[in-house]
Amino acid sequence: MPVFISYSHQDSVFATELAAQLVKHRAKVWIDQWELHVGDSLIDRIQGAIQGASALIVILSKALINSEWCKKELSSGLLRELEEKRVVVLPAVIEECEIPLFLRGKMYADFTSDFDKGLRDTLEAVSRVTSEGLGRYEEPEWTIDWAIDHGYIEKQFSMQITIVEQSTSGTPFILRGRPLVLQFTNYD
Repeated sequence: MPVFISYSHQDSVFATELAAQLVKHRAKVWIDQWELHVGDSLIDRIQGAIQGASALIVILSKALINSEWCKKELSSGLLRELEEKRVVVLPAVIEECEIPLFLRGKMYADFTSDFDKGLRDTLEAVSRVTSEGLGRYEEPEWTIDWAIDHGYIEKQFSMQITIVEQSTSGTPFILRGRPLVLQFTNYD
C-alpha cells in the first residue's frame, strides 16, 4: 500500500522533492500531483487514497495549519489511528509552526534544518508501517533487524531473507562484511 502525502499546495515544491526521494528509496507514494487527472472526482480519489494508504505523511507548515482541506486529511488519518490502533499519521515539520493539538505528543521528522536527517527519519518511519516483511527483535544489549522480500526473477519465484544483528552500542555484527542474506529460488 502506498504512503499518502498530505500538504498545502504552497509547499508543493517540498512535497514533490520528498515524494521523489521516497520513491528513489523504493517507497510507494500517493501524491495528488502524480495521481489526479482531469475529470477525476477529488473527493472520491482522495478519500479512497487515504483509506487505502498504509500511512499519511503530513507535511506541517504554516500553510498546512491554515488549510481546511488539509485539516480534513489529517482528521481522516487520526481517525484511522484510533480505529486501527496503530500508527497511521507520520508528521514531517518543514518550518516553525503551531503543531496541531492531536499531533503534539508524536515524534516527527524535522526538516527545518537538515533535509537528509528528516528524510532518514521519514524513511525509517515509513518502513515500519508499510512493510509486513520487515521486523526487529530487541534485547537490552543488541537488536536483530530482518527483512523478507520475494518475487519472480526470470520467471522463477525467489525469496530473500536479510538478517542484521547490531549491538546497542552501534557496532553491527555482519557476517563476512555483509548482512546475512539467505536466498531461496524455486527451480521446478
